[in-house]
Amino acid sequence: MAKLRHIAMQVPDLEKAALFYEKVFGMKRVVRGDTPYGNAQMMSDGVINLALLNFPEGTIGGKGDPDWAGLHHVGFVVDDHDETAKLIKENGGEYFTTLPDGIEGLQAEVKYKDPNGIVIDVAEHPWQTEPND
Repeated sequence: MAKLRHIAMQVPDLEKAALFYEKVFGMKRVVRGDTPYGNAQMMSDGVINLALLNFPEGTIGGKGDPDWAGLHHVGFVVDDHDETAKLIKENGGEYFTTLPDGIEGLQAEVKYKDPNGIVIDVAEHPWQTEPND
């Protein structure tokens, strides 16, 4: 059974958002990454990985303008990626893109769109929920 383990929100100010989720909900900072796709501060409650995303001018992954805030995508851990990909297609979804391995702060996964165009990450690995030591 698939498990929702990753929620990504686009925010205009990573530090302000990270402080909010730390102070209000006790979330911990897991890893920070600045990439050509955008900048991310990964947070976690120990089970769910919350990615706070910011897309400065010149990055390629954002929605709207750099001040836009809202849900960016969600991610599911699945037992069988190929079977899940088949079910996505059979039920009106489509392949979107695959993130590359080896970029600090990014966890490679395959991205799909549901029938409404909402991006869904599908991975056979869990998202990071503990800080790097």
